[in-house]
Amino acid sequence: MLQVTFLTAVPQEQLQFAVILARCQGKWVLCRHKDRATWEFPGGKRARCEPIEQTARRELYEEADALRYTLAPIGPYCVTREDGSQSYGMFYAAEILRFGDGLHHEIAEYRLFDTLPARWTYPQIQPALLTRYRSWEARRV
Repeated sequence: MLQVTFLTAVPQEQLQFAVILARCQGKWVLCRHKDRATWEFPGGKRARCEPIEQTARRELYEEADALRYTLAPIGPYCVTREDGSQSYGMFYAAEILRFGDGLHHEIAEYRLFDTLPARWTYPQIQPALLTRYRSWEARRV
């Protein structure tokens, strides 16, 4: 079983992923990889020497075709696997204001949802991120 832990700080060079919980006009923005039938938050691997915020911006464009949006860091997190290996990511929130007119790279589609789907790509990670987002959002109000 995977464990997701939220942290206060992680050195920039250890951050491997950026994941973005995106919303648009009160709806959830999720994407589906062309090789899967499940849904996920936009996000992906950090390119070599790429600042992690730039990773988030690139992934929002590539996976949700987001052209104009606000982006706010929620914080770093760690995923620990059963074998003890760990990976680190940075979690962001975005409000998408304008989409483009095309898809990029490996994404088959993105969609706006009123309610979250039951079939997650990463069912042991995405619900933990969602809980963290809701806590973060509640503190902002």
